[in-house]
Amino acid sequence: MNEDVRMTAWVRGRVQGVGFRWFTRENALEIGGLCGFALNLDDGRVQVVAEGQRENCHRLLDWMQSSDTPGRVDGVTEIWGVPRGGYAGFAIR
Repeated sequence: MNEDVRMTAWVRGRVQGVGFRWFTRENALEIGGLCGFALNLDDGRVQVVAEGQRENCHRLLDWMQSSDTPGRVDGVTEIWGVPRGGYAGFAIR
């Protein structure tokens, strides 16, 4: 069963000023079926919210934890929940 979920992830490391949000959006669009956003936080992390099929959210999470990201990811913390909706595509905020 591949139900729709909401994944909220906080990415730590050198992830601001290196194109991380742009590449996150590109990967979300390439995976397909994901809505949400990537947002720089004041503490240097990037918050990523993705809604869509669980498998697709896991694919985006796997990319964020891989060595294929711009900058340097030191860690990712994520929580899972039910989709809230209200997103038109995948945005950079």
